[in-house]
Amino acid sequence: MTTPRGPLILIADGSDYALSSSEDRTAFVLTFKTEAISAHLRGDDATRFHTDYQTIRLQYPDWPDDQTLAQLWDQGGYGWLAEETP
Repeated sequence: MTTPRGPLILIADGSDYALSSSEDRTAFVLTFKTEAISAHLRGDDATRFHTDYQTIRLQYPDWPDDQTLAQLWDQGGYGWLAEETP
């Protein structure tokens, strides 16, 4: 597992979802605020997530953060990697 460099930076924030990333984009935390659970993505999962996130942002540039992140959470399957946020 890779270790992110530096603190996580908030890069997308909606009313239901939030996305933070390490500065070098080797780690992501996708949070479903309503349920207080987060998917911590590193290594291959982070690489795949970054590609999926960029693809959706390019295909649907007008989508609000919540819609983009909900798509990744549900359809992208990243919700399956989630655990309770302390």
